[in-house]
Amino acid sequence: MKRFSRFESGSSAFHFISRSNNPQTLFLSLSLSAIAVVGMRKGTKRKAKQQPEPKQEEDASQQDNPKPPPKAKRPKTSKPQPEPEYFEDKRNLEDLWKQTFPVGTEWELLDSVYQFNWDFSNLEKAFEEGGVLHGKKVYLFGCTEPTLVTFKGESKVVFVPVVVAVVSPFPPSDKIGIKSVQREVEEIIPMKQMKMDWVPYIPLEDRDSQVDRLKSQIFILSCTQRRSALKHLKLDRIKKYEYCLPYFYQPFKEDEDEHRTEVPIIFPAEPNPIVCEFDWELDELEEFTDKYIEAEELSEDQKDAFKEFVKEKVREAKKAIREAREARKKTIEEMSEETKNAIKNMRFYKFYPVESPDAPDVSVKSQYINRYYGKAHEVL
Repeated sequence: MKRFSRFESGSSAFHFISRSNNPQTLFLSLSLSAIAVVGMRKGTKRKAKQQPEPKQEEDASQQDNPKPPPKAKRPKTSKPQPEPEYFEDKRNLEDLWKQTFPVGTEWELLDSVYQFNWDFSNLEKAFEEGGVLHGKKVYLFGCTEPTLVTFKGESKVVFVPVVVAVVSPFPPSDKIGIKSVQREVEEIIPMKQMKMDWVPYIPLEDRDSQVDRLKSQIFILSCTQRRSALKHLKLDRIKKYEYCLPYFYQPFKEDEDEHRTEVPIIFPAEPNPIVCEFDWELDELEEFTDKYIEAEELSEDQKDAFKEFVKEKVREAKKAIREAREARKKTIEEMSEETKNAIKNMRFYKFYPVESPDAPDVSVKSQYINRYYGKAHEVL
């Protein structure tokens, strides 16, 4: 059998062996052919991998077709920055006057009180060093006074807010008075029945502190009645708020009613009731009665009933005056010397808003507070 070197081609070997009739020789022929084919394929792949990439051709093509230069970016236009807004720092007691409840003001008029930016800087300065309220324990309550003013060329009646400051070591009263021309009987009831009470005022700089840790020297009369809940109240209850007056009992000062000698009379006559006042010191009852008979406001057969009605009203008024004097005397006797001195040294200050371009100028100022407090020691 002829031997072939490994360097001889596979086709020559196959040609020689295929002519042999020996089956073993034929099988060997086929195996050698398969090995040769596989070897040729592997060599082809190896040679293909070893071939270098045509780098020069790529460089030439890049030179022939140069890339366009990049477009210049459009410069960004900065948005105009808005000018910074500057807000004035809030003053420490700026909302003090707003926090005091305007006692006796009708509910539907409350919004009109705050329609102007009233300036109570005089009240704020009173608490500063050298002011009349500096370093003192003060109780504040508000009220309103209807006043004819001129603002921006227009004359109209506005409800001017007023703040009353009471310098006292203890609350001046825990009661409220309910009195009006329409109500025959005066009521003195606890503040809490009208959802009112003295509460500490917290200055703006202390709003983040705990109230119980602050030693507040300023207390305001506050009302927790919500306006939204008024629709659930009876009309008489709502009207009571309009007739409320901050109450103060001054045992060392005689009540103005103690010297009053007139009594209101509302006699149910026919066809119309008789409404008048009888002065038991100046009027003579017989002449007083005949005057209404002559005017045909009172019939002859009602004369005796009318006279008895007037006498009863006079007796009630005199009894009330006598009881008031006795109660005042008893109160003074039961007071400690410390309380007596505190009441005697109490001072009332009445603050009106100062002139401001945002609100009407209030030129008319009254020293009178109400029938319980009387007059203020000073108006500012």
